[in-house]
Amino acid sequence: MEELSFTPIGPGEVVAIAAVLTDGVIGADGDQPWSDPADFARFKQLTRGHVMIMGRRTYDAIGRALPGRHTIVLTRDSGWRAHGKGAEAVRVVDGLDAALALAATTWPESGIGILGGGEVYRLAMPVTTRLEITEVPLRLPGDVTFPEIDPQQWREVDRRPSDGFSWVTYRRVAVDGPDWPATT
Repeated sequence: MEELSFTPIGPGEVVAIAAVLTDGVIGADGDQPWSDPADFARFKQLTRGHVMIMGRRTYDAIGRALPGRHTIVLTRDSGWRAHGKGAEAVRVVDGLDAALALAATTWPESGIGILGGGEVYRLAMPVTTRLEITEVPLRLPGDVTFPEIDPQQWREVDRRPSDGFSWVTYRRVAVDGPDWPATT
Protein backbone atom coordinates (compact mmCIF):
# COMPACT_ATOMS: atom_id res chain seq x y z
CA MET A 1 0.00 0.00 0.00
CA GLU A 2 1.32 3.48 -0.82
CA GLU A 3 2.28 5.77 2.04
CA LEU A 4 -0.45 8.31 2.68
CA SER A 5 0.49 11.92 3.29
CA PHE A 6 -1.44 14.20 5.61
CA THR A 7 -0.95 16.62 8.46
CA PRO A 8 -1.18 14.66 11.70
CA ILE A 9 -3.40 15.79 14.54
CA GLY A 10 -1.35 17.95 16.87
CA PRO A 11 -1.55 18.19 20.67
CA GLY A 12 -4.48 20.38 21.68
CA GLU A 13 -5.94 20.34 18.17
CA VAL A 14 -9.61 19.37 17.73
CA VAL A 15 -10.22 17.78 14.32
CA ALA A 16 -13.60 16.67 12.98
CA ILE A 17 -13.17 13.66 10.68
CA ALA A 18 -15.98 12.51 8.41
CA ALA A 19 -16.88 11.01 5.04
CA VAL A 20 -19.54 13.35 3.68
CA LEU A 21 -21.76 12.62 0.68
CA THR A 22 -23.02 15.30 -1.72
CA ASP A 23 -26.11 16.19 0.33
CA GLY A 24 -24.15 16.23 3.60
CA VAL A 25 -25.21 12.68 4.48
CA ILE A 26 -22.87 10.86 6.87
CA GLY A 27 -25.17 8.17 8.28
CA ALA A 28 -28.01 5.88 7.30
CA ASP A 29 -29.89 3.58 9.64
CA GLY A 30 -27.09 3.57 12.23
CA ASP A 31 -24.24 2.97 9.80
CA GLN A 32 -22.08 4.76 7.25
CA PRO A 33 -23.64 4.73 3.79
CA TRP A 34 -20.19 4.70 2.11
CA SER A 35 -16.71 3.36 2.84
CA ASP A 36 -13.46 2.78 0.99
CA PRO A 37 -10.34 0.84 2.07
CA ALA A 38 -7.98 3.74 1.19
CA ASP A 39 -10.10 6.16 3.20
CA PHE A 40 -10.15 3.76 6.13
CA ALA A 41 -6.33 3.43 5.97
CA ARG A 42 -5.97 7.21 6.02
CA PHE A 43 -8.41 7.46 8.94
CA LYS A 44 -6.36 4.92 10.92
CA GLN A 45 -3.09 6.76 10.28
CA LEU A 46 -4.63 10.14 11.09
CA THR A 47 -6.22 9.06 14.38
CA ARG A 48 -3.82 6.50 15.88
CA GLY A 49 -2.55 7.56 19.30
CA HIS A 50 -5.10 10.33 19.74
CA VAL A 51 -8.33 10.85 21.68
CA MET A 52 -11.51 9.97 19.80
CA ILE A 53 -14.75 11.62 20.94
CA MET A 54 -17.95 10.12 19.59
CA GLY A 55 -21.59 9.74 20.43
CA ARG A 56 -23.09 6.54 21.77
CA ARG A 57 -24.75 5.63 18.46
CA THR A 58 -21.45 6.03 16.61
CA TYR A 59 -19.72 3.80 19.17
CA ASP A 60 -22.52 1.24 18.88
CA ALA A 61 -22.19 1.26 15.07
CA ILE A 62 -18.43 0.62 15.36
CA GLY A 63 -19.10 -2.03 18.01
CA ARG A 64 -15.82 -1.70 19.93
CA ALA A 65 -13.12 0.70 21.01
CA LEU A 66 -10.77 1.66 18.20
CA PRO A 67 -7.36 0.10 18.87
CA GLY A 68 -4.44 2.43 19.53
CA ARG A 69 -6.68 5.36 20.46
CA HIS A 70 -8.24 6.78 23.62
CA THR A 71 -12.03 6.62 23.35
CA ILE A 72 -14.53 8.95 24.99
CA VAL A 73 -18.24 8.33 24.38
CA LEU A 74 -20.90 11.00 24.91
CA THR A 75 -24.31 9.81 26.09
CA ARG A 76 -27.19 11.09 28.19
CA ASP A 77 -28.05 7.49 29.09
CA SER A 78 -26.50 7.04 32.56
CA GLY A 79 -27.02 3.28 32.33
CA TRP A 80 -25.14 2.80 29.06
CA ARG A 81 -21.90 0.81 29.19
CA ALA A 82 -19.28 0.32 26.49
CA HIS A 83 -19.17 -3.12 24.90
CA GLY A 84 -16.92 -5.05 22.59
CA LYS A 85 -13.16 -5.37 22.48
CA GLY A 86 -11.40 -2.66 24.50
CA ALA A 87 -14.59 -1.61 26.30
CA GLU A 88 -12.83 -1.50 29.67
CA ALA A 89 -10.72 1.47 28.52
CA VAL A 90 -13.63 3.52 27.14
CA ARG A 91 -14.53 6.61 29.15
CA VAL A 92 -18.19 7.65 29.20
CA VAL A 93 -19.30 11.25 29.85
CA ASP A 94 -22.57 13.14 29.57
CA GLY A 95 -21.45 16.12 27.49
CA LEU A 96 -18.86 17.64 25.20
CA ASP A 97 -17.40 19.96 27.85
CA ALA A 98 -16.75 16.97 30.11
CA ALA A 99 -15.16 15.06 27.21
CA LEU A 100 -12.86 17.96 26.29
CA ALA A 101 -11.83 18.47 29.92
CA LEU A 102 -11.15 14.73 30.35
CA ALA A 103 -9.05 14.65 27.16
CA ALA A 104 -7.05 17.74 28.17
CA THR A 105 -6.25 16.48 31.65
CA THR A 106 -5.80 12.75 30.95
CA TRP A 107 -4.04 12.86 27.58
CA PRO A 108 -2.62 16.39 27.21
CA GLU A 109 -0.02 15.20 24.68
CA SER A 110 -2.73 13.97 22.30
CA GLY A 111 -4.90 15.68 19.76
CA ILE A 112 -8.64 15.13 19.64
CA GLY A 113 -10.63 13.58 16.81
CA ILE A 114 -14.37 14.19 16.66
CA LEU A 115 -15.99 11.16 15.02
CA GLY A 116 -19.69 11.97 15.10
CA GLY A 117 -22.53 11.51 14.82
CA GLY A 118 -24.23 14.56 13.47
CA GLU A 119 -25.17 16.08 16.82
CA VAL A 120 -21.66 15.60 18.24
CA TYR A 121 -20.19 17.33 15.16
CA ARG A 122 -22.62 20.24 15.68
CA LEU A 123 -21.76 20.51 19.37
CA ALA A 124 -18.02 20.41 18.68
CA MET A 125 -17.99 22.82 15.73
CA PRO A 126 -17.28 25.95 17.86
CA VAL A 127 -14.09 24.38 19.28
CA THR A 128 -13.01 22.46 16.19
CA THR A 129 -9.78 23.78 14.68
CA ARG A 130 -9.63 21.62 11.54
CA LEU A 131 -11.92 19.53 9.37
CA GLU A 132 -10.68 16.40 7.61
CA ILE A 133 -13.47 15.65 5.16
CA THR A 134 -13.67 12.86 2.65
CA GLU A 135 -15.92 14.37 -0.02
CA VAL A 136 -17.89 11.66 -1.78
CA PRO A 137 -19.81 12.79 -4.90
CA LEU A 138 -22.73 10.42 -4.37
CA ARG A 139 -26.35 10.94 -3.43
CA LEU A 140 -27.48 8.16 -1.14
CA PRO A 141 -30.34 8.14 1.36
CA GLY A 142 -29.43 8.89 4.94
CA ASP A 143 -30.78 10.19 8.21
CA VAL A 144 -27.67 11.87 9.70
CA THR A 145 -25.88 14.85 8.18
CA PHE A 146 -22.65 16.75 8.74
CA PRO A 147 -23.07 20.43 9.67
CA GLU A 148 -22.78 22.91 6.82
CA ILE A 149 -19.20 24.06 6.30
CA ASP A 150 -19.58 27.84 6.44
CA PRO A 151 -17.04 29.53 4.11
CA GLN A 152 -17.00 32.51 6.51
CA GLN A 153 -15.61 30.17 9.19
CA TRP A 154 -13.58 27.65 7.18
CA ARG A 155 -10.95 27.85 4.44
CA GLU A 156 -10.05 24.89 2.26
CA VAL A 157 -6.28 24.43 2.56
CA ASP A 158 -5.70 21.09 0.86
CA ARG A 159 -7.55 18.87 -1.63
CA ARG A 160 -6.33 15.46 -2.74
CA PRO A 161 -8.45 13.67 -5.32
CA SER A 162 -8.54 9.91 -5.06
CA ASP A 163 -10.45 7.19 -6.88
CA GLY A 164 -14.07 8.38 -6.68
CA PHE A 165 -13.68 10.82 -3.76
CA SER A 166 -11.45 13.64 -2.47
CA TRP A 167 -9.72 14.23 0.83
CA VAL A 168 -10.26 17.86 1.77
CA THR A 169 -8.72 19.73 4.70
CA TYR A 170 -10.27 22.90 6.10
CA ARG A 171 -8.77 25.26 8.68
CA ARG A 172 -10.81 27.64 10.81
CA VAL A 173 -10.70 31.24 9.61
CA ALA A 174 -11.86 32.74 12.93
CA VAL A 175 -12.41 31.15 16.31
CA ASP A 176 -15.78 32.09 17.82
CA GLY A 177 -15.89 29.42 20.51
CA PRO A 178 -14.38 29.16 23.95
CA ASP A 179 -10.61 29.34 24.39
CA TRP A 180 -9.75 25.70 23.72
CA PRO A 181 -7.42 24.35 24.69
CA ALA A 182 -6.65 26.44 27.72
CA THR A 183 -2.98 27.41 27.82
CA THR A 184 -1.04 27.35 31.05
